[in-house]
Amino acid sequence: MRLIRQLHTQFQTALGRLRSLEREHAVRVAFEQFMRRVPLPTVLLRWNLRLVYRNQAASEFCAIWQRRSLGARRMRFMKIKPPLPSEILDQCRVLKKRWEQLSPLGPAPANFRDETVRHPTRRDLRATISLKQISSAAVARPHFLIEFESLRGRAATGYQTSRADLSHLVRLTRREQDLARLVCDGRSNQEIADESGLSLETVKKHLHSIFGKLEVPSRSRLMTLMR
Repeated sequence: MRLIRQLHTQFQTALGRLRSLEREHAVRVAFEQFMRRVPLPTVLLRWNLRLVYRNQAASEFCAIWQRRSLGARRMRFMKIKPPLPSEILDQCRVLKKRWEQLSPLGPAPANFRDETVRHPTRRDLRATISLKQISSAAVARPHFLIEFESLRGRAATGYQTSRADLSHLVRLTRREQDLARLVCDGRSNQEIADESGLSLETVKKHLHSIFGKLEVPSRSRLMTLMR
């Protein structure tokens, strides 16, 4: 009993840490499940610049940034994960140094500004880097949130989505989002099947699901909704 009393505090501390880790894991899983359905290119890095999360749209954008694009849809099906551009990582290091100078032991001032990185040759491509204090602990280091954007719209990248149709797309799975875009591009069911590598019957089933989720009766209404 004396030994149990001595160890009781350590047991409580260990169990509390396990509960905290479980909550963090649940939040991360929920965040990843949501972000997979959001077509905005987003990357989350730890303080040491190690990758925490990157959605498929961000992978496609990184490939285009580095001129390694095989075509957005083809790369999506091949599940290619290109590295983050060096210009963005360098700017993260600059932000890191500035944070450490302003706040060596605590959170940075509220007016700590984000940084915008533009492509060295294509001025229509840019990334916004912001520091996010995810942990509630004051001494915890922030994470880097990177959001990519194309100023030329969908024609420049093949997947850029306006805010108007974002609320509709988040109702769909990633595959359904791809097929909805192909429909809006004027492709027939057979053309969609050929490009996505699906059977014609599977394409019809997906389109039926898309029409039901978005409550539209036809392809023309879907195209009107997504404009």
